[in-house]
Amino acid sequence: MQAPPVKDGPRMNQDIRAPRVLLIDQNGEKQGVMPTSSALEAAEEAGMDLVEIVSTSEPPVVKILDYGKHRFQEQKKKAEQRKRQKVVELKEIKLRPNIDTHDYEVKTKAMHRFFDEGDKVKVTLRFRGREMAHPELGMKLLNKVQADFDEIAKVEFSPKMEGRQMIMILAPR
Repeated sequence: MQAPPVKDGPRMNQDIRAPRVLLIDQNGEKQGVMPTSSALEAAEEAGMDLVEIVSTSEPPVVKILDYGKHRFQEQKKKAEQRKRQKVVELKEIKLRPNIDTHDYEVKTKAMHRFFDEGDKVKVTLRFRGREMAHPELGMKLLNKVQADFDEIAKVEFSPKMEGRQMIMILAPR
C-alpha cells in the first residue's frame, strides 16, 4: 500500500484543514477570523487561490493571491540573489625565501589583481635544502608582504611553518 504523495509548499484551497482562519485579502487588508468555507468563497469570488501563510498560529493565517504568479516571483527573486552572489575563491601565490625584487613585484601585482576581484590569497613560502636552516628569512619576507598589503588586505591566518613551507592567508578589506 502506497502513501499519498507529499506536496511541497503551503496548503491551499481545499487542503486547508482548520475550521476557522484569519483571512487577509488580495489587497493585503486583514478581514478577520472567519470559517474556512466563507474564506474559500471569497477567494473564488476574486478568481484567486486561498493560500495558508502561517500554519502554526491559532487560527492559521490565510491570504487570497494568485499562487502561480506568487511562485514565479519567488523563483525570479532567488535567481536574482544567485546572480548577485560572489563566490570568494582562495588564490595561491608561491614564493621562495631568496626571491629577487622584480620577481617579487610580479607576484605582488598578481596579488593586487586577486584582491581587486575580491578573492583571498594564500601566500606559500617553500624552503629547499639548506634554506631550512634560516626560517627567519622566510618570516621576514612574509612580514614584508603583510606590510605591503596592510591597507588593502587583512591577515586571516598568520604566518605558520608547516613542514618545509610557511603559509599565510590574506583576505581583502
